[in-house]
Amino acid sequence: MKVSLKWLRDYLGIISPARELAEKLTMSGSEVKGIEVVGESWDNIVVGQVVAIEFHPNADHLKLATIDLATEQLRVVSGAPDLRVGDKVPFARVGAHLFDGHSGQPFQLKGAKIRGIESYGMACSEKELGLSSAHEGAMILPPEATVGIPLADWLGDAILDVEVTPNRPDCLSVIGIAREIAALEKQKVSLPHIEYDEPGPQIEQLIRVKVTAPDLCPRYSASLIEGIKVAPSPSWLQERLINSALRPISNIVDVTNYVMLEYGQPLHAFDYHQIGGGQVLVRRGGNGETITTLDGVMRSLTDDILVIADAQNPLAIAGIMGGMESEVSSNTTSVLLEAANFASPCIRRTTRIVRLRSEASLRFERGISPELTIPALRRATQLMLELGGGRAAREIIDVYPHKIAPEPILLSTFQVKRLLGIELSLVEIEDVLTSLGFSCQKTSSSELGVIPPYWRTDVKMAADVIEEVARIIGYDRIPQTLLPGPLPRQQPAPMLTLKERVRDILVSCGFQEVVSYSLTSWEELVKLSPEDKPIIPTPVRVANPMSKEQEYLRTTLRANLLAILSQNQRHEEEGIRIFEVGKIYLPQEKDLPQEREMVGAVLSGCRVKSSPFKGEGYLGFFDAKGVVEALLEGLGIEADFVVGQDESLHRGRTASIIAAQESVGVIGELHPKIAKRFALLPFPVLVIEIDLVKLLPLVTSRGKYYPLPRFPASRRDIAIVVDTGVAAKKVKDVILSFPKVGQVSLFDLYSGPQVPQGKKSLAFHVVYQSSTHTLVEEEVERVEKEILAKLYHELGATLRS
Repeated sequence: MKVSLKWLRDYLGIISPARELAEKLTMSGSEVKGIEVVGESWDNIVVGQVVAIEFHPNADHLKLATIDLATEQLRVVSGAPDLRVGDKVPFARVGAHLFDGHSGQPFQLKGAKIRGIESYGMACSEKELGLSSAHEGAMILPPEATVGIPLADWLGDAILDVEVTPNRPDCLSVIGIAREIAALEKQKVSLPHIEYDEPGPQIEQLIRVKVTAPDLCPRYSASLIEGIKVAPSPSWLQERLINSALRPISNIVDVTNYVMLEYGQPLHAFDYHQIGGGQVLVRRGGNGETITTLDGVMRSLTDDILVIADAQNPLAIAGIMGGMESEVSSNTTSVLLEAANFASPCIRRTTRIVRLRSEASLRFERGISPELTIPALRRATQLMLELGGGRAAREIIDVYPHKIAPEPILLSTFQVKRLLGIELSLVEIEDVLTSLGFSCQKTSSSELGVIPPYWRTDVKMAADVIEEVARIIGYDRIPQTLLPGPLPRQQPAPMLTLKERVRDILVSCGFQEVVSYSLTSWEELVKLSPEDKPIIPTPVRVANPMSKEQEYLRTTLRANLLAILSQNQRHEEEGIRIFEVGKIYLPQEKDLPQEREMVGAVLSGCRVKSSPFKGEGYLGFFDAKGVVEALLEGLGIEADFVVGQDESLHRGRTASIIAAQESVGVIGELHPKIAKRFALLPFPVLVIEIDLVKLLPLVTSRGKYYPLPRFPASRRDIAIVVDTGVAAKKVKDVILSFPKVGQVSLFDLYSGPQVPQGKKSLAFHVVYQSSTHTLVEEEVERVEKEILAKLYHELGATLRS
């Protein structure tokens, strides 16, 4: 909300400077994001009056204007076509900083000789002053402008940009901000005096109003003006709208915007002669109906949308925007002025349906008071009569079937002390509340009955009233105190801790975390089935999806991860390694879906020397397996890998992760058909998905302590030949079964020449070590022979020669 200090002074006396005012408003809960000073750079620019105009002797399109500056008169060369004797204009002396009328670039005015005539200044346009884009002629000031004063004193202003919180719709108005300032600076707000004649016929003789949806329109008020003249607004009104970031249009439309900014009540003006049947209906839209709104867009209506209609057609989308058919134009002579109150849920829903927001909908969405309609309507009617002439119909229409009387809120000094921690007397509390417009009635020596003012729709209970007291007296008066008791113990959150450990380990493995939506589309989930089979389990559909792309709760993390991989592959030359820790949603019959915490990861592309995935070529199955091993080792979990099956993964390149004799996840290479559906580059794509719920009971929070070995180790390599169907894990387990073997790691897998058909060669690093003495060579050789004998006996393995 942009608020002009000059405008605020219409309702207040002398107020603090802009920066001091901004600090007070911010500390009371209405944050001022910024201050824009209009005229800050207008040094050497004053109000001047044209006293004489002559033709330039050497140029047909130039004039010589004599400008009176009160203390002197200067003759300047001017190209302004509309300059006349008696006009008051902004006059820039030599040295003034202006903006170029064509390019808009800043420049400093210098004396110049133009076609042989010296010129020491210029009459400025609005664009040259930085006020607007108008530069066709000099800006003409009102006749009451004082000649010779600095222009900043006449046109200058400070604009406060106030961040209004959703619970304070009353602050979306200049009067609302003025009330805040009055309470903070102990002043009284002086509201505009509203009075006008009503010489026209009775309004009911000219128009009828019927509200068929009172649940969506609690109050509808209207006035009517005949014989009005549509014309440009006066400069003061245009200036205030521009400073509030609104575009002036005409006196009638500008008055509705001006009063909306002043009171916070949106209004709409209809061309009375375009209302068919002499009747206004406030009703729900009909399916199949359309309306072309003022922005030129044809919009379809539904019965969820409230409309203002005549006897035949919709005229406006209630609370959002009017229609072009009833728009006020230069030919309009009679105006029906609407000030209504609409239910905030209805307006919020409609803005989403029609995808249109406006200054009016912003205020209705936040729940303005229905009591605002009459003051705002009368103020707007008064201004229209002043600026456009005409005559007002007698009385106004006011449909208000369910007026609710406010109930007093009981507030005691004890409650104030309990919530704020400070002692305040009943007089102090009453003074603060009265300054904010609250009505207070003393019910006992320590208690007040408080009725909030009609514009404060956010105050519902005693705590709300106490917050008002705290805001105005200043939060700095509330003492800082420590909690009286001991701090509560931290409640353990095992799953949260596990997720953080998983994140840390995967990041240390060179992965980057991504976060995606829990909602996805049916099409994305179907992509994971190479044979276009039905999705199992069937995902849960959202009752009111925002879009087709976010219609179902995800049953796996894979779809989102693969979509992210596809988007990034073409922008990343090196390998991509991403993971996500999040929930999936599994349907349950006659119950809410089961939420399971999962971790999913994908990796694809070239290996990078600087990463944990060193070497050449593309990332493969064993790179992904190494990541899972590192993750489980970091969590203190022992696991095995067995051949597995998954329809999204390549058969023969998929493994189930087994821990505590239960499958906790899957690892494998993505099926080529799936990769094609996600438009992935032709590299192997490895997928990891682990159920953290199954992993949680297996995690060890404390590591086991092993003392450092006192005696040196002996390291040897051993290469054996086994059948191709023998897993390396079985060989490793046999070797580790010997007590003098400390560590075993596979470093080579080979099949081809020099290895019989149907066989493969496995090479291991083996570390021999004893906790009681240093192993001699004979002991190591004896253990090695025993290992080879056991391997031959159990697995048919032979030493590779």
